[in-house]
Amino acid sequence: MMWNVPIRPPLPVVDGVGPTRLRLPWSGPWATATVGEYVAQRFSHLDPREVRRRFVDGGFVDDDGAPVPHDAPLTTCQCVWYRRELPDEAPLPFREEILHADDDLVVVDKPHFLPTTPSGRFLRQTALVRLRVRLGNPDLTPIHRLDRPTAGLVLFSARPATRGAYQSMFEQRAVRKEYEAVSALPPGWDPAAPVLAGHPLPHVHRSRIVSRRGELRVRTDQPGAPNAETTITPLGTGVSAAGRPVLHTMLSPRTGRQHQLRVHLAVLGAGILGDRRYPELLPDAPDDHALPLQLLARSLEFTDPLSGRARRFATRRTLAEAPVRRGPAD
Repeated sequence: MMWNVPIRPPLPVVDGVGPTRLRLPWSGPWATATVGEYVAQRFSHLDPREVRRRFVDGGFVDDDGAPVPHDAPLTTCQCVWYRRELPDEAPLPFREEILHADDDLVVVDKPHFLPTTPSGRFLRQTALVRLRVRLGNPDLTPIHRLDRPTAGLVLFSARPATRGAYQSMFEQRAVRKEYEAVSALPPGWDPAAPVLAGHPLPHVHRSRIVSRRGELRVRTDQPGAPNAETTITPLGTGVSAAGRPVLHTMLSPRTGRQHQLRVHLAVLGAGILGDRRYPELLPDAPDDHALPLQLLARSLEFTDPLSGRARRFATRRTLAEAPVRRGPAD
C-alpha cells in the first residue's frame, strides 16, 4: 500500500523550529496588492519597516525557496514561507515524557499548559520543538493535536515516508481514544440514577460543532446534521484532594472536532473544572497552575498500519481533582 509523502518545506528546520507557511489571497480586496502590503497588514503588530527589512534580507520565500520581493504582485505565488521570531519566550516548567519511540512513531505524555505545536506566544516552548531538539529529528511531526490546556497522549510521526499511514488512521476513525474529565458534581446528582441534562448515563452525545476563524469558542447551536459524537460514561463521584465534590467521567469521542469534549460536557451541565472557555468565556488571565483543565487523554488503541499489530498506549498522568474519597457513580 502506498501513502502520500508530504512535500518538504523550502526552508530547513533550525534548532527544532520549522518555517511557517502563509497562504496569499488572489481575489477579493487584495487582488491588486503586493505581497509586502499583504504581509504587513497580516502582521500589523510589527513595524512595517521591520517587515520590509525581512523581505530585503530574503526572509520570505516561495515554495521553491526563492526569495519573494516586497513589491511582487500578490498573484506571484500561492504562499510564502518565513521563520517566526520570538526572542522573549519564557521557559515553561513542565516536561513532556516519551513513552515510546521507534523509527516511525513517537508517543509522548504531554503535561498541562505545554502546547503541542508553535502558536501565538509559544514557539520553542512546545512539545514539537522540544522533541525535535531532544531526539535530533527535524522530521518529527504531530499526527494529531491536543489542546494546550489538556494533558495526555500525543502521537508523532518520526519520518515522512510513513507519516501518511498513521495520519490515515485518524482520518478513517480507526483509533480508539479515551479521555478522563473531572467536573463539579452537578446539583441533585443521584448515584442510583446518574443523569446529565435529562440523559441517563452512559450517554452518546451528538451535536453540530462549528469553529470560525478568530473566535475563541466553537458554536454548537448551528443548524445541520451532527458532526461530533462523544460517549460519556461515569467513573465515579466523590471528594477531590482540594475538598471539591466532583464527578469523574470517561469520554470516548468518535470524532475529533475542536473543543468537542469540553463543549459537550458543558452543554450537559458538567463543565470541566479549570475550563476558562466553557460554559462561560472568562477574562484572559495567566495560567492557574493550581487548577489546570481537568481533561486527560488517557489511552490510544489502534492496529498499526505498518506491522498489523494491535497497539495500546496509556498515560502515566492523573487528574489532580479526581476523587480521592469516592462515592458510587451508578
